[in-house]
Amino acid sequence: MPRMISTLLDSRALWFLARLLLAVVFLSSGLAKLMAWDNSVAEMQAAGLHPPALFNIPSPMVLLGGSLCLLLDRLLWLGSGALAVFMLLTIVIVHTFWAKQGAEQQLALFFALEHLSVVGGLICAAIASRARSQKNSSSNR
Repeated sequence: MPRMISTLLDSRALWFLARLLLAVVFLSSGLAKLMAWDNSVAEMQAAGLHPPALFNIPSPMVLLGGSLCLLLDRLLWLGSGALAVFMLLTIVIVHTFWAKQGAEQQLALFFALEHLSVVGGLICAAIASRARSQKNSSSNR
């Protein structure tokens, strides 16, 4: 690998940028759920979750708390895990492509596949965080 690429991949700035880009979707969704509470409750109701307001309470907490873990690189494994579970539950509850037909099925499948890709990114972030932490620990000895 070229030295310049190696240096870039080891940089704290790129590591932060990668975490920020991964967190954007969760930050924006969590903030939207807080700022447009009624719309978010309606989404919960449309997904068949009852009582919808009760299900809406943990959503922004998980989305924003997980994002904070990502951004601060603190308990990143926990934040990534919580966000991954949230994404997987969203597939099972909302993007039920197996129960739909035609264009609606195709759209739900695309969303499910996107969610799975993001789960992969969250797993990669947790692995990278651990590796960077171990590298920093060994270099401080």
